[in-house]
Amino acid sequence: MKLRKLGRTEFNVSEIGFGGWAIGGGWGPQSEADSVASLNKALDLGVNFIDTAAGYGEGKSERIIASVLRSRRENVIVATKTPPASGPWPPSPYCVAAQRYPEGYLRENVEERLRSLGTDRIDILQLHTWTRAWNRNPEPFEVLRALKKEGKVRLVGVSTPEHDQNSVIDLMRGGWVDVVQVIYNIFEQEPAAELLPAAAEAGVGVIVRVVFDEGSLTGKWTRDTVFPEGDFRRAYFEGDRLGRSVARAARVAEAIKGSGFTLAQAAIKFALAHDAVGTVIPGMRNPRQAEENCRVSDLPAMTPGLQQSLRGHNWRRGFWYAGK
Repeated sequence: MKLRKLGRTEFNVSEIGFGGWAIGGGWGPQSEADSVASLNKALDLGVNFIDTAAGYGEGKSERIIASVLRSRRENVIVATKTPPASGPWPPSPYCVAAQRYPEGYLRENVEERLRSLGTDRIDILQLHTWTRAWNRNPEPFEVLRALKKEGKVRLVGVSTPEHDQNSVIDLMRGGWVDVVQVIYNIFEQEPAAELLPAAAEAGVGVIVRVVFDEGSLTGKWTRDTVFPEGDFRRAYFEGDRLGRSVARAARVAEAIKGSGFTLAQAAIKFALAHDAVGTVIPGMRNPRQAEENCRVSDLPAMTPGLQQSLRGHNWRRGFWYAGK
């Protein structure tokens, strides 16, 4: 497993990290035994970076991670996320930062994260979403700075709002964040235009999520795939979205023929090809998935020619979450 520097932070992270959403629920049936086995397998294979969130099963993902790390915590970096207080998601331009991330709420939530993770200090605490409306006066990060000084957290960051990822650029340039978590994949390449270069210039670490486009870039599905009730993907790919995504993924699969990569491997290698990226965090729901994802680190880097070819598959879907 190759390691990378996470921006200018003190952390050297495995370039393949463990995405902890699915083990908390929301992606169809998931046994805790599989979750524990998957996480142990990933750690065995050199993963030293785990990403989770309060919202992943109301702390369930964090608690499973804590149970595994009780006997193997050394040198493992855990990032988690605090959601905003009740209100629209993502926050609207009319939301007030001090109402969605008030100091008392942030402090209470951080204490909850510490308890769930079984630790006295959080390696990386990220705000789970943001709005550009708060950039002129990012009050919540003043609170996070105080928590850093108090020793409750080591690094702070933000997970980008899906529809306006560039909203975090001002935070990076203003020195408010140590890390950002972004959506970057073969379909969603907009961060390469400005966000990723800005992160590199500011020395901000980059965590890449949704590298498989919520699964469409694994090549496992057809337009007839049906997701179970309660599975996040049932809504994400509703209507004709699944068929459109499968068709697009098939064209990517055609483009990588002869490269030696499977579609899923190419998806990971494409994201890792950008120098600003510190780690990608695919979900790993069982030991087999952990092996498949971790194995990618040992494969040759993607050639510049293939990278150039895949840039043509950038898909400007607009505001995907609102439907057509």
